[in-house]
Amino acid sequence: MAKKVSLPLTDEALEGLRAGDQVRLSGVMYTARDIAHKRLTEDLEQGKPLPFDIKGQTIYYMGPSPARPGQPIGAAGPTTSGRMDIYSPRLLAEGLKGMIGKGRRSPEVRDAMKKYKAAYFAAIGGAGALISRSVRKSEVIAYEDLGAEAVRRLEVEDFPAMVINDIHGADLYQDGKAKYRKNNDII
Repeated sequence: MAKKVSLPLTDEALEGLRAGDQVRLSGVMYTARDIAHKRLTEDLEQGKPLPFDIKGQTIYYMGPSPARPGQPIGAAGPTTSGRMDIYSPRLLAEGLKGMIGKGRRSPEVRDAMKKYKAAYFAAIGGAGALISRSVRKSEVIAYEDLGAEAVRRLEVEDFPAMVINDIHGADLYQDGKAKYRKNNDII
């Protein structure tokens, strides 16, 4: 059974999550991909304020397709998270608490998640049309010139995801491989 988690994330909520937990996220999250991440970190380096208060927030690595009439967003599937790894430790140091995407994270990002008490969630690649059903509202809040890759504020209800990296240092991808090797006597 999936755990219900409210956004923005709190340290208390993150304490109760473990790698492998299925979750349903509800509340506000933001979208940003690699070019937007570069701009966010450049803004920080230049002493400019970010377009949203990052403390406690979750960023979903996604660039949606155009919305159908009457819908808040088009297909909203995840993109590969590794492209954001160069920028993620800085954002985590600023208070980012959650990231959603697909694929593995670098050792530097995993260390930063543990240090700053943040989690990484995976959304199902190829399921963008289904995931979009959990989006209640979508609005561009920054870098509109980036089109689909602009920063968006999403209001979501029961957004489906799985905890891959928790604040305790667990990594579902590594743990899963180790368990498979043990169960199949692979050296």
